[in-house]
Amino acid sequence: MSNKITLIPGDGIGPEVVYATKDIIDKSGADIDWEILNAGMCVMDEYNTPLPDGVIYSIKKNKVALKGPITTPVGTGFRSVNVALRQELNLYANIRPIKSYEGINSLHKNVDFIIVRENTEDLYAGIEHKVCDEACESIKIITKKASDRIVKFAFELAKKENRKKVTATHKANIMKLSDGLFLKCAKDIAKDYDIDFEDVIVDAMSMKLVMNPQNYDIVVAPNLYGDILSDMSAGLIGGLGMAPGANIGDNIAVFEPVHGSAPDIAGKNLANPISCILTGVMMLKYIGKDDAALRIESALQKVFKQKDKLTKDLGGLLGTKEFAQAVIENM
Repeated sequence: MSNKITLIPGDGIGPEVVYATKDIIDKSGADIDWEILNAGMCVMDEYNTPLPDGVIYSIKKNKVALKGPITTPVGTGFRSVNVALRQELNLYANIRPIKSYEGINSLHKNVDFIIVRENTEDLYAGIEHKVCDEACESIKIITKKASDRIVKFAFELAKKENRKKVTATHKANIMKLSDGLFLKCAKDIAKDYDIDFEDVIVDAMSMKLVMNPQNYDIVVAPNLYGDILSDMSAGLIGGLGMAPGANIGDNIAVFEPVHGSAPDIAGKNLANPISCILTGVMMLKYIGKDDAALRIESALQKVFKQKDKLTKDLGGLLGTKEFAQAVIENM
């Protein structure tokens, strides 16, 4: 796989956490050739769109991108750049590792599971319309093709990661057709693998993850449930600042931290870059640079155990740049 990677700094704290991650990766020996392009609010005046064609072209050419958070207006304005990228590039699998680390204050210890979320349909397809002044309607799309594809991805990931169990989550007791189709696809695909399989209704799944997250390896879910469970699960390990993420298709992948752009603290050297750094680790593993990935993750684990070396949101004393430097010093 090529060493050329598209780098999209993003909005708000995006450039701070992305360039901190870039510095660490550059010092890890990974030998990445970065192609830096902008997207988001910062290019609206110039291109009249948050997602210029050149960004899409670069990702299609390089096959891999590392992207910072991009601000999405609430209720008005342009649709999510993240959603547009996922649909344009057919990034059908959203991968969210949920892992606790020694030294990081969290609700649970010894947590290590992965949420695999379908990324292209469900309510997030954005098919909605106004019925009248007092009612709107959104259409939930669940297809056999997308359901088979995401469940197979989850089982293949379980094989690759030597995970023992795949859990499909749904609401087929109520939405018997749409979620029923997803569940049937999951059960059918499970027959092809020598891996434990179970299905859990999504509201019960929420409770089970909060109470006993150690019981899970791979959780596969339709788009909306996967989104909600991902953020909730991040709360079990210290918050969104500890949760990396990736959007993966058949031959293209975009890696991005899961938190927002936090414009209120942008430019103040306050942002926690851990989510983005761990996302960079995921990216390096994806392109086969496992040694560099392990070097960074080992350095992070050393820093986590030094309370004063954490960022302020985690009870430490360091800013974004200083934290990145501490990771580099521990590599």
